[in-house]
Amino acid sequence: MPDQTVTGERAPVLVDFALQGGGSHGAFTWGVLDRLLEEPWLTIDGISGTSAGAMNAAVLADGFAAGGASGAREALQTYWKRVAEAARFSPFQRGPIDKMMGRWTLDNSPLFVTLDLVSRLYSPYDLNPGNSHPLRSILEDLINFERLKTSPIRLFITATNVRTGRGRVFRNGEITPDVLLASACLPTMFQAIKIDGESYWDGGYSGNPTMTPLVRELDSDDTILIPINPVERPGTPNSAREILNRLNEVSFNAVLLKELRMIALMRQVADPGHTEGAQWAKMRIHMVPNALMATLGSSSKLNAEWEFLTMLRDEGRKSAETFLATSADNLGKRSSLDLDLLLEGV
Repeated sequence: MPDQTVTGERAPVLVDFALQGGGSHGAFTWGVLDRLLEEPWLTIDGISGTSAGAMNAAVLADGFAAGGASGAREALQTYWKRVAEAARFSPFQRGPIDKMMGRWTLDNSPLFVTLDLVSRLYSPYDLNPGNSHPLRSILEDLINFERLKTSPIRLFITATNVRTGRGRVFRNGEITPDVLLASACLPTMFQAIKIDGESYWDGGYSGNPTMTPLVRELDSDDTILIPINPVERPGTPNSAREILNRLNEVSFNAVLLKELRMIALMRQVADPGHTEGAQWAKMRIHMVPNALMATLGSSSKLNAEWEFLTMLRDEGRKSAETFLATSADNLGKRSSLDLDLLLEGV
């Protein structure tokens, strides 16, 4: 099992990652991780991930177990390349005009519009009775789930229990292809995934991603949040698709913002002499900037063209570079994100 040894001059900093979901927009997270894995002084303690964030987390952790940081980077590259190859036969394709204009949206694709309308009338139990999933074979081929159990990077993957509405967090030894598919199971596109007799939907409804295990179960005090869903989006949506997209963004961010507010509050009132209180009081939160997602529509989350994925990766690497330039010195010392702002008006 590879260790996480620092060879540079900078003292190592133990960190954990919180990875949001967002379909193919998760390739942005790939780019961020790809850049941060180049820094030998960053020691990854654990990762909390949901949906596409869960895929990135599991692929990274398994790749790291096999070959350290370089193995993790190679595994992420291979995963997203396989996603793009599978998408060549997907019905979700840009139209010729959008390609010519350099637009990434699928809004003008007749087949996408048709399938979008059909999905409002028929459920995946009608349209996909066999519950086939394009990612299943990719996950089964690329991830060694036995090796994942002993990865030095601890994982926390969230899926939403359909019956209770509560999130369930799966850890390394519990993670299977079904767990990852459950974490990314949008109920309008796929049948619920059965695990231990319970049905699960996308983890974004209950934790995108879940922060609490990072505080309670890891030794790291620095969490690097890599967002996908914009917290703020300029203007007021007026089309049906824009309204639905914004509603999804708000709902998928709500639980995360609630947890961040809880962290901010606990830091103010926690008793440093109490073990768990001290854990909350010590938490330092950092966030990689991501202005790109506010410029992309929801339909592009289903665009898995290699050209689009590599654009997102490159933008992710640029954002990671900006993060390192502005916040690297804060790691191990202080939060880069002012959580107290979340308590205003509460």
